[in-house]
Amino acid sequence: MPKKNDAPASFETALSELEQIVTRLESGELPLEDALNEFERGVQLARQGQVKLQQAEQRVQIRLSDTEEAPLTPFAPDVE
Repeated sequence: MPKKNDAPASFETALSELEQIVTRLESGELPLEDALNEFERGVQLARQGQVKLQQAEQRVQIRLSDTEEAPLTPFAPDVE
């Protein structure tokens, strides 16, 4: 498992770690401080996953465009 502040190697790795965090949080057995740390890591992983999905979507859109020299638009993530 990666260190708490390291970026996961892939989307799949991030998703797997996020699933493990959810399981630990749902168990209700973590002390409050540990639960908060797990929650913060989960939010970080969810954001990283969202960015990776948006980047993949942008790559697909580029590939599906009709012209090879279609203009690229700057990436602007949704802000919540």
